[in-house]
Amino acid sequence: MKQYANHSMTIRAVLLVSVLAAVLSTSALFGAVITPDTVTVATVNGAAGSVVDVPVYIRDASGSPLGLDQPPGSRIQSYSIKVTYAPTASVSSITFTRAGITSSLTPTFENSPTSPGTISLLDTFQESTNLIPFTLNGALPGNQVAHLLVTIPSTATVGSVITLTLDPTLTQLTDEAGNPGTIESSGNARLTLVSGAITVLPSVPAMSHFTIALLALALALIGALVIRFH
Repeated sequence: MKQYANHSMTIRAVLLVSVLAAVLSTSALFGAVITPDTVTVATVNGAAGSVVDVPVYIRDASGSPLGLDQPPGSRIQSYSIKVTYAPTASVSSITFTRAGITSSLTPTFENSPTSPGTISLLDTFQESTNLIPFTLNGALPGNQVAHLLVTIPSTATVGSVITLTLDPTLTQLTDEAGNPGTIESSGNARLTLVSGAITVLPSVPAMSHFTIALLALALALIGALVIRFH
């Protein structure tokens, strides 16, 4: 009987160890969940017949394969951002260039390829000389790294929306060397994409030189009267 009791205690001990191991394993899995970095295209308003500035942001989140919390060589130093815009008839022209924290940096490679309805920006910076100064875990949407300048024709329908959709395949972040192990994309769940849009507003009529001169004269007369009766 004593031998049976000892055997029963041994089984219970093994079961307890197994349960604890499972709990610890589950906790480790939850602890290893990666907070993805984020690429965001802003949502803004723009008048028909105007050029609209649309900021593009990257947020550097701690715990992801790339970032300021990672060792040298594993920082966000290269990005490929592709935007599809529609309807194309509502865009007369579009450019995609660096801005914000990358505007003063010198890339080792830069290109902005276009095709009907799409535009991309590809930049790579040397980490040792042109570290991109992200704010780690900054508030969303993160740091501005680029901007789209979108020319809306005067014939665009007021109230319509121009969508600016991030391509899930070709929008990626990586280190300076482009190491496959550090690539972040929506496909490997290391990158969150937030697409943007432009809502078309009524155009603002441009004032003629004569109208501007009359306005200036009226303001000058009002100023003189205020000084006289003050």
